[in-house]
Parts: sequence; structure tokens; C-alpha cells
Amino acid sequence: MNQILIAFLPYAFVTAFTPGPNNILALNSVSNYGWKRSRFMLAGICSGFLCVMVVCALGCFELAQYLPAFVDLMKYVGAAYILWLALHVARSKPSGAGETEKTSFWKGFMLQFVNVKIILYGLTVYTGYVLAVSQSPAYLLLSVILSTVVGCAGTLTWAAVGGILNRFIGKHYKGFNLSMALLLVWCAVMLLVE
Repeated sequence: MNQILIAFLPYAFVTAFTPGPNNILALNSVSNYGWKRSRFMLAGICSGFLCVMVVCALGCFELAQYLPAFVDLMKYVGAAYILWLALHVARSKPSGAGETEKTSFWKGFMLQFVNVKIILYGLTVYTGYVLAVSQSPAYLLLSVILSTVVGCAGTLTWAAVGGILNRFIGKHYKGFNLSMALLLVWCAVMLLVE
């Protein structure tokens, strides 16, 4: 069991802290709108992440039958949504520059259900690490909590970077937003080529 946990933690941290839709959206939102206006979207990301982990934990055996078709469908749905986010990020302005953009709980929450990186993360965690050791409800619950804490820590770290660099990014928001949008486009392309 310790060997599985030792193998799980690096995978979880690499997945949580590498660029992805959650992290890029969190960084962009906090850098443009601040923590106060972004808090609901960040709460949505974390709540949606928890829901996806619960669904993956409870449905892993059932999804295994349909996994290839499900993953293929979610790649296209996820890529389309991520491209929509890229457009939104590229066009966004800091809160003091013209029209104000609303960040919302539901924007962050719904992203999780089309975020193939998170879905594949959950499926990998439960099929490769958790269920290989135990199928007890307590172990599944513990793994849901641990996976969610690690995932949200990655997102909040990226948000903190956005908060720290707020003034710099505010001065150079067009280039920064374009860079973040291009990273999101890259995430969408990578979904379709993997």
C-alpha cells in the first residue's frame, strides 16, 4: 500500500501543478479581477473538482465498459469548451479597463465536467492506484478527499501567482491574456492529439 501511495503522490502533484484549463483560468481571473471577485469561480473549480472525483470513484467500474467511447466524446466536448475559454481569456480586460467581466461559480464548476485532464486524472487515480489497493468505502472517500485537496492546491497556487503578479499583468494584460489564451488553445489541441 505504501508503494502505491508513493507512486500516486508524484502523479497527483504533477497533474495538479502543470498547466491546464483550471490553473490557467485561475491565474488569469485573479490577475485580472483580484481574489475577491474571483473567489466564487475558484470555489466553483474546487467544488466541481470534488464532484468529478466522486463520480469517478463511484463509477469507475461502470465506466470501464464504455471508457473508450466516453473519453473520445469528452475530448471533443472538452476541446470545444477550452477553446471558448481561450477566446474569453484573450478578450478579457482588467476590472479597471472598460467593461467588467463576471467570474462565476458556475463557470468554474462546469469546466470540471468537460475538463478531460481532470476526468482522466480521476479515472487513472481510481483504476490505477486506489482500486488496486482497496475497494472499501472509507478508502475511496479518503482518496476523493486527497485527490481534491491536491488538485485544488495546484489551482490555488496558480491563482496566487496571478495575485502576486497582478500589477505587472495589469500593465501588460493584452500580451499576458493572449499568452494564456494560447496556452488554453495548446491544451485543447493536446486533448485531440493524445
